[in-house]
Amino acid sequence: MIRYSRYFMPTTKETPSDAEVVSHRLMLRGGFIRKVASGIYTYLPAGLRVLRKVERIIREEMDRAGAIEVLMPTVVPSELWKESGRWELYGKELLRFKDRSEREFCLGPTHEEVVTDLVRREIKSYRQLPLNLYQIQDKFRDEIRPRFGLMRGREFFMKDAYSFDADDVGAADSYRKMYDAYCRIFRRLGLESRAVEADTGSIGGSSSHEFMVIADSGEDAIVSCSGCVYAANVEKAECLPVAGPSGSAVGESRRVATPGKCTIEEVSAFLGIEPAAMIKTLLFDTDQGVVAVLVAGGYEINEIKVKNVLGAEWVRLAPEELVRELTGAPTGFAGPVGLSARILADHSVASIGAGVTGANERDAHLVDVVPGRDFVPSAYADLRSVAEGDRCPRCGGELRFSRGIEVGHVFRLGTKYSEKLAATFLDADGKEQPLVMGCYGIGVGRTAAAAIEQNHDGDGIVWPISIAPFEVYVIAVNVSHEGLAAECERVAEALSGKGYEVLYDDRIERPGIKFKDADLIGVPVRIVLGEKNFAEGFAELRDRKTGETERVALAEVVDRASALLEEKKKECAS
Repeated sequence: MIRYSRYFMPTTKETPSDAEVVSHRLMLRGGFIRKVASGIYTYLPAGLRVLRKVERIIREEMDRAGAIEVLMPTVVPSELWKESGRWELYGKELLRFKDRSEREFCLGPTHEEVVTDLVRREIKSYRQLPLNLYQIQDKFRDEIRPRFGLMRGREFFMKDAYSFDADDVGAADSYRKMYDAYCRIFRRLGLESRAVEADTGSIGGSSSHEFMVIADSGEDAIVSCSGCVYAANVEKAECLPVAGPSGSAVGESRRVATPGKCTIEEVSAFLGIEPAAMIKTLLFDTDQGVVAVLVAGGYEINEIKVKNVLGAEWVRLAPEELVRELTGAPTGFAGPVGLSARILADHSVASIGAGVTGANERDAHLVDVVPGRDFVPSAYADLRSVAEGDRCPRCGGELRFSRGIEVGHVFRLGTKYSEKLAATFLDADGKEQPLVMGCYGIGVGRTAAAAIEQNHDGDGIVWPISIAPFEVYVIAVNVSHEGLAAECERVAEALSGKGYEVLYDDRIERPGIKFKDADLIGVPVRIVLGEKNFAEGFAELRDRKTGETERVALAEVVDRASALLEEKKKECAS
């Protein structure tokens, strides 16, 4: 039992002006965190209790899946990052510095290089595989715009695990074990989550899944099928080819004047055609040169898909000056006909029998343009973002859009890092082979914040019991009433003796303040003892999630509260 009067949990009525999302506001108001600098926070005692509970569940499931805990350094020498090629590629998020001897280091945002270096020194034979090492550690990424409290901070706690196998079959098995462990972790945390197919991003590798906590406030848009298990974020979601306007050209393509009209909406309205009959052309500057990417009007080009199809290190929209140099026209009038650049086309373009494109000339477009006749793409591919009306690429079912908060990510890395860092082993035939890797991360503080985004109401946090800072909140309405205070002590001690985590509010405060703090902090079960009820031999038992309150005899309140707590624990365990 913890007495509130002797605890450090400074709650506030005011909402900080820089707190943009619910979790940030409530964690500050509830006395869970305090800001030190932009994107850097101190965890106060209640916040640390939540953090440790998230960590405990993660550890239990990682151990259950066969992973072994280690602890790697936060400060990493530049040599390892240069060896993998990420020292420059990772960008400004990597906080670099020098020691007194002018040697370069960084604060580790992730530890693929460090763990690969460790394993290449120790693993020599296939008999030592498979191996999965994990840690829960403080990390730092110098975000350009840290915001949303723990959702996008610069310093954060993360669980990162790394698997090493002898071949792709073993790596797939390690990936499956981690995927299953993640499903159990988020279920035990009491969170509604979804595993979605995702892009591998700067980590790299062949495939990955993000674990999303479903919440309206989520930064990430995701799609899921109503008829099967398919789910993906919008960056990764596959798009089936769609039927477009068939149209047929009556002759050669011809130029038409479109004065001041450059957007899909403006040109289609001016010419009296459907946007789907237009062929949008965007120029991208890449490490492989300039590429023109085409998509049917009404759709958006997905830069990540373009990057992956090209196998490029980086892709960005061409600046205005480069567009003018290649097309002779300002942005908005580019087209593939006669363009001296590599052309990639989305599948949606192939369905256009005769379309409209930019004429590479100011205030002009071409009509009756036929793909394959007037221009020939070097390849057709899935290059657009999923849109309303698209069907599931697996079963053809309806795709539904929702929002989520990424709290975990699992990657199949293959040999990307092991080849660059020469992490090899001898197989059964004595031949040297690169280790096949996977990596698996969970944002610990971010998960706690996501739990609040998914579980709150107008009064405060509604913690799932598995990660609540306390399980029972006992309130003595009038602590100066000796008999009432003594009974509260008895109830709190009895529940504590049963193994429950009890916060006893023994402060000399007005009842309204105690009730508001109880709702704000979000403890799952509340027991209130006021003078009238005490005189009649009763207490109030309240479920924070449902808001249901029942009047329970003092002789039965401990057992009734225990039963309610066990029900809540079963909900998280199921």
